[in-house]
Amino acid sequence: MATDYDAPRKTEEDQSEESIEELKARRHDKNSGKVDEDETEAAESFELPGADLSHEELAVEVKPRQEDEFTCMSCFLVHHRSQLADEKKLICKDCI
Repeated sequence: MATDYDAPRKTEEDQSEESIEELKARRHDKNSGKVDEDETEAAESFELPGADLSHEELAVEVKPRQEDEFTCMSCFLVHHRSQLADEKKLICKDCI
């Protein structure tokens, strides 16, 4: 979190007074007593129009690893040889 060192500093008393005032203001808020609903249940009941993809089939062509590629032993992704950082350990530049 960034800190603005030029901003006037508040004492602990000022901060506690602000938080008490905020709590008093929230006491009268109608939504403050509302219990959060479960996100999973809300997501299951929410449907986008025209988004029924249950009968769709995805076609993905899987190619074998090429001669100029390697599998990183840290992240297990296939990278081009130019991304090789440690040839003995077979680790990519992203994982160093």
